[in-house]
Amino acid sequence: MTSERTYHHGDLRRAVLTAALDVVATEGPDALSLRDLARRAGVSHAAPAHHFKDRTGLLTAIAAEGYTLFADALTAAPDLRERGVAYVRFAAGHPAHFQVMFRPELHHADDPELLAAKARATEALRTGISGLPESGRGSDDRLAGIAAWSLAHGFATLLLSGNLEGPVDGRNPEEVFRTLTGLLFNRETPDGTSATAGTSATTPESS
Repeated sequence: MTSERTYHHGDLRRAVLTAALDVVATEGPDALSLRDLARRAGVSHAAPAHHFKDRTGLLTAIAAEGYTLFADALTAAPDLRERGVAYVRFAAGHPAHFQVMFRPELHHADDPELLAAKARATEALRTGISGLPESGRGSDDRLAGIAAWSLAHGFATLLLSGNLEGPVDGRNPEEVFRTLTGLLFNRETPDGTSATAGTSATTPESS
């Protein structure tokens, strides 16, 4: 009696992706093996290769799916600070995708699905920057974007690697990130009141 399962075409692809995400989450992307994934999913050794061709193809599919989910999360946020919060929330909720997405050496760089998903995510971040008043972003949108990306990505990476357990001390990481952005970007306006870069910016998606 065989233990091999029977899947519809789309179900098999999903089963292999799910098994791959489990491996990445627990052991990292370097531990992935198509043969091992076939065993975990209960399918023939050839089945994963039929859908993904090779290990790089599988990792590319994971990255493309991750960027799609990531772009959805970013575009749903109303302003730049909340897009940073969405960035942190995405990393915490999808740690396996997050590990693979930002390692371009793991991907087929010319994959159309990956390129389209990355472009959506990049545009979501760019829109958040362009929605800021000039006083909150300076004269160089590109550098402002790198600064915002570095803050959110750095916080998310430290969070996932366990390096914020002491500083966060049981608090909600999203609230900690909001507080952090306030500490870094709060400025006094000429009338003496406080203005936080990104808290009032409205994007085209939210208007």
